[in-house]
Amino acid sequence: MSGPRLAAVRPLLLVVDDEPAILKIVERLAAKAGFEVVTGANGTDAMRTLMRRPADLAMVDLRLPDVNGLDLLRQIRRTVPGCEVILMTGYAAVDSAVEAIKLGAREYLTKPFDFDRLRELLTDIRLELERRAHVVALERQVARQLEFCGMLGRSPLMQEVFSLIQRLAPHAKVVLISGETGTGKELAARAFHQAGPRRNRPFVTINCSAVVDTLFESELFGHVRGAFTGAVESKPGMFEAAQGGTLFLDEVGELPLSVQAKLLRALELGEVQRVGSLQSKRVDVSVIAATNRDLRAEVAAGRFRGDLFYRLNVVEVALPPLRDRREDIPYLTAAFMRDASQRMDKPLNGLTPAAERALLTARWDGNVRELKNVIERACMLTDGTLVSDRELAGAFGPETSPSPPRGRGAIPLRANGDAAPLEAVERVHILEVLRQVNGNRMAAAKVLGISRRALYRRLDRHRLLDEAPRPSLARR
Repeated sequence: MSGPRLAAVRPLLLVVDDEPAILKIVERLAAKAGFEVVTGANGTDAMRTLMRRPADLAMVDLRLPDVNGLDLLRQIRRTVPGCEVILMTGYAAVDSAVEAIKLGAREYLTKPFDFDRLRELLTDIRLELERRAHVVALERQVARQLEFCGMLGRSPLMQEVFSLIQRLAPHAKVVLISGETGTGKELAARAFHQAGPRRNRPFVTINCSAVVDTLFESELFGHVRGAFTGAVESKPGMFEAAQGGTLFLDEVGELPLSVQAKLLRALELGEVQRVGSLQSKRVDVSVIAATNRDLRAEVAAGRFRGDLFYRLNVVEVALPPLRDRREDIPYLTAAFMRDASQRMDKPLNGLTPAAERALLTARWDGNVRELKNVIERACMLTDGTLVSDRELAGAFGPETSPSPPRGRGAIPLRANGDAAPLEAVERVHILEVLRQVNGNRMAAAKVLGISRRALYRRLDRHRLLDEAPRPSLARR
């Protein structure tokens, strides 16, 4: 599964033809167009070469001694999805040309070649590969620049979160972070810790959903020897362990009501009492709580103390779900792929265009955590330098896989049953894609395979600038 190499490395072209004269002609033209060229006389040679050195582009003759060119095209598309394919033939036929394009061929060339057209085509593909490699490198560079205390986001919603943390971290001692599962609540808590005055002190985490109910009090506040069966020695709790630093209460909504009252006392008085002890101990701890529940609804239902909620909610930071910040997906993906490449020691250069579209249109119920897991699994599955939609399909869970926009494939009809003009079809398609990406213009342009400027020109032409959906603001 090949992908664009760095600009300093010439892209690799595989030419497959049983005529030595054709191989020499194409090799000479391609070398001048900036390609490194390898050749093969049959399908077996071609696949053996691709297994050893995945190519960026393959030029394949329609009639080979051991295989039909269309069958070889199918094999290449299955085995090396990132490889562009040009089909060549001295026996042009409309049926084979149509079939080649359907199977994903970039071009269908007839022999004898039009040398000017071939030079232009090779140059265009080489420039496209270099641009793609440049975009990948740029996204990775931007991802590094957009990082804030381990968090990453270019979207206005995330920039607002970063700004809020920077302004509040030096002063806030109690913080509530809300957001769906996988939005990065622990990262936000660590960002608060790193941006505040306690950055060089302990950061202690307790996952409230993973603690047995009977041990909550002991885990938070500690116990003395003999306080209960099994307490063979005294043990400090999480509050004492975090002395001078930050205590992060993940999924605070899981705390039993009996412990909530004691947590409130610790927050109000700044002191804790170990289980079985009659003495209180002063603690100086910043407390950050996180939840994926609606605590206001929990208070109304009697499952969470109202006084504790208002004490925790001195400062609230709401993290947006990934579906509301889809413009961050390319940068998050670049960062995750960079890490996976280093960890797995694989030269991963990015995604195929189809894979990019799949990521932008997926549901992401599990948010950033799910995106990271999908990218990691896809990087494990790929054998080349590009992750394709095939690897993503193997990495997606059943609830994540992107589905085509509703109505995709259906042709708008007029009242008399005739197909609508192309302009009308394009208008409907643009609106549907914008709806799928929640009005995000940058994401829509990427899904449509055009620049953002080109998208705005089409919106203007179809008089959609006011009608088209726009990104919705995250609920705070």
